[in-house]
Amino acid sequence: MKLHELTPSEGSRHSRKRLGRGTSSGTGKTAGKGTKGQLARQGGKTRLGFEGGQMPLFRRMPKRGFNNINRKEYAVVNLGDLNRFEDGTEVTPALLNEVGLVKNERDGVKLLANGELTKKLTIKVAKASNAAKEAVAAAGGSIEVI
Repeated sequence: MKLHELTPSEGSRHSRKRLGRGTSSGTGKTAGKGTKGQLARQGGKTRLGFEGGQMPLFRRMPKRGFNNINRKEYAVVNLGDLNRFEDGTEVTPALLNEVGLVKNERDGVKLLANGELTKKLTIKVAKASNAAKEAVAAAGGSIEVI
């Protein structure tokens, strides 16, 4: 078999239906659209979600909640994850990103007191919980709020 001998299998390809090409073609005159009515008209389609004049579902559903446009979202880091660093390391958001603890910094990094910290570190974050501040101080480290 050669490239020029290749043909599609029988019945897998259909020729295009040519509409509006005279009455004897079978799809002449009204071009398969029937007679009159919205669907026979040019551009006679309804928009997405249209229910024939009935109040659409997306308008029947109640609105819920409130989205604060000034909300700040923080990337979260737990104390237990910081034990991988050596004593005396200055932990910054850039370092956390490099190590893979934080993928997307968002509006800053927040330190939470989940886990135990055994190393003495200097941590620079946008926010820290009170319990995290106490735990870092107990381990001999310090927290700087950026």
